[in-house]
Amino acid sequence: MTTHTVAPPRAVGFSTDALRRDPAYQAFTLLRIGFTVAPIVFGLDKFFNVLVNWEIYLAPWVNRLIPGTAHQFMDVVGVVEILAGLAVAIKPRYGAYLVAAWLAGIIVNLLTYSGYYDIALRDFGLMLAALTLARLASIYDPPFRRD
Repeated sequence: MTTHTVAPPRAVGFSTDALRRDPAYQAFTLLRIGFTVAPIVFGLDKFFNVLVNWEIYLAPWVNRLIPGTAHQFMDVVGVVEILAGLAVAIKPRYGAYLVAAWLAGIIVNLLTYSGYYDIALRDFGLMLAALTLARLASIYDPPFRRD
């Protein structure tokens, strides 16, 4: 039985045009755009509550645990989400894991607050997509080098 392995196009010297036609690279690009834009948009909305009043998703035990108000906490959450989106834009190899970890925290919050299990399930899917981006980034986004 012969096992075939496919080297990433960049590794075998494909042209930029060939790289753009590569379905895995296209998936990487789509996920990178999505996990750059979405966290930044949701992070900005934490300050304006145009999409939703984000405080309603905060589990009461978290609200009791944190210093300050739920609104102040959501401001901090907004900053973290914006930074996570920027991290994906700059270095998806690492930023995607940051987004996945952040989504895991959101999932824990939602699972401990009855009534938001559907949103927790959606965020689980998003977390899997962020982890997929991280795996694709291991091929298409080189690690930091210490020169």
